[in-house]
Amino acid sequence: MRWSDFAARRPQLAAEGRRLLYQYGVGLAFLATTRRDGGPRVHPMCPLLTQSDLFAFLVASPKRRDLRRDARYALHSFPADQNEDAFYVTGRAIRVIDEETVDVLANQFASERGMSAPPADLAAWELFAFQIESCLLTITSGHGDSAPRHTVWHERSD
Repeated sequence: MRWSDFAARRPQLAAEGRRLLYQYGVGLAFLATTRRDGGPRVHPMCPLLTQSDLFAFLVASPKRRDLRRDARYALHSFPADQNEDAFYVTGRAIRVIDEETVDVLANQFASERGMSAPPADLAAWELFAFQIESCLLTITSGHGDSAPRHTVWHERSD
């Protein structure tokens, strides 16, 4: 399901997810993919959230090769400084080839980073849209919280 559908069904969960993904001003997360041998691989990355979708530009890399071969992913927000709040989503990534969408998101990518224009080498990057199948939100009162609140959501349960 698209981010917009997820946000329509679970607006508070989506709002908390956006807050945690953008807690440092730009989108920051860890992307887990599956290696060719079936093992896990984790990479830092910069998600881009729009009203409609969760995206990311990926350079030529193992994570990009992994997603081209096996679209399954898991995405986890960067750790928070003041607590152990976390947002985690899983689903499938779809390569986006629509030039208008790529151009709009290239400008969003640059704007979020205070750049006047997208990086010159952005044409070599590939854009992926991340479909949402499940998520987990953890909210804590601080580091070492012995009773964190967890909210779990699965597309199949709606």
